[in-house]
Order: sequence, then structure tokens, then C-alpha cells
Amino acid sequence: MAAKRTRAERAGISREQVLDAALAFADRDGLAALSMRKLGAELGVEAMTLYHYVPNKDALLDGMVERVMSQADAGFTDGPWQSVLGDYARALRTALLAHPGALPLIATRPAVTPKTLHTAERGLKLLVEAGFDLGPALDALNALTLFVVAHANSEARTAPVNEAGDPGSADYLKTLDPEEFPLILQAARTGAGTDDRIRFEFAVAALVHGFAAAAGLPANRQV
Repeated sequence: MAAKRTRAERAGISREQVLDAALAFADRDGLAALSMRKLGAELGVEAMTLYHYVPNKDALLDGMVERVMSQADAGFTDGPWQSVLGDYARALRTALLAHPGALPLIATRPAVTPKTLHTAERGLKLLVEAGFDLGPALDALNALTLFVVAHANSEARTAPVNEAGDPGSADYLKTLDPEEFPLILQAARTGAGTDDRIRFEFAVAALVHGFAAAAGLPANRQV
């Protein structure tokens, strides 16, 4: 006799599908609106079915952080540690910007699942093997990760403002008094220093070179 399938198996969904649906829901309706009942309806199952994949709401939130952060794991490829850290930062930024609804969660909730800790372990191994002591390696990885999360959060939050021409947008800055704010006005008119990607790359390069200097390691590699 065939073994009786569980409710979760009969539903025909996976943990990854549950987490992806939760992220899509947060992107569309906001994190505050997310509940197990609504997520179940999104997937066409009862809320109780979801508990076979995530035992409670906290586990769901941890899984959402894991699902986004683990995408940065793809950045840890072979190569000089400086270049690999740059690739990690870019992969993490891409993953974060793909899920703006989850950014408040990722900015405030520790990444504690085994899969997210595995990503951190890879980063630490990279730096320790490059010559970092463990403490500075952890400091460097934390600093870079926190910067990327904060930068992505700023990009996601300011994009609607910039498009609307509200205070802080380029259109608004172009109306400033040229006698009082000549350099800010010039930047607004020329676009200097206003490209998010260029700003991001500049900061990542500065951070990585700073890590090398603090650790007494060569910083002459392309980031």
C-alpha cells in the first residue's frame, strides 16, 4: 500500500514557492498586509497547509530574508577577494531591488537561517584566506552588507520622489538659488553624482580599498 501523502505534498507546492509568493505579496501589497491566511489564499491552499513549510509567522519572515539574501551567494565566485566582494555587493543589490516590499524586513531582521549563515560563512572564508584576521573579516563583511542594504533601501524609497518632482528631486534642485547653491545646482543640471549605480560602484570600491588598507593587504585589484 502506498504511503499516505501529507497535506503539504497533496498541495503540490514547495517551501521556495511559499517564500516567493510571500515576497511577491509584500512587493505588491506591503509587508504589513501579509498574513498566513492571505498567503494561503494567494497559493490556493488553506493557511494550515503553509505550516508544513514554515512553522509560524516568524519562520516565514526569516525565510523571506533567506530567500533574498541567499541570492547574493552567487557573487562568491573564484577570483581575487576584492573582485569577489564587489560581485557579492552587486548580486545583493540586484536581489534587494527586485523585492522592495521586503526591504524594511531585511533592514531590521537578522539573517539567521542556515542558508543565510552559509552565505556569511563563504564571505568570511574568502577574507580569512586572503589574510584577514577573523574579527576584521567579520567587520568588513558586515559593513559591506549593511551598506548595500541601506543603499538599496534608499534607492527604492527615493525613486517615487525623484519621479514626482517633489523636494529632493532633480527638477526641484534646478530651481535653487544659483548664488546660494551653485554646486548643487550644477550637479542637478548636469546629472553629476546623481546616478544610483555609479554612486553605488564608487562607494563599494572605496569600502573594499579601505578594508585592504585597514588589514595591511594590497588594494591594487579591480573591484
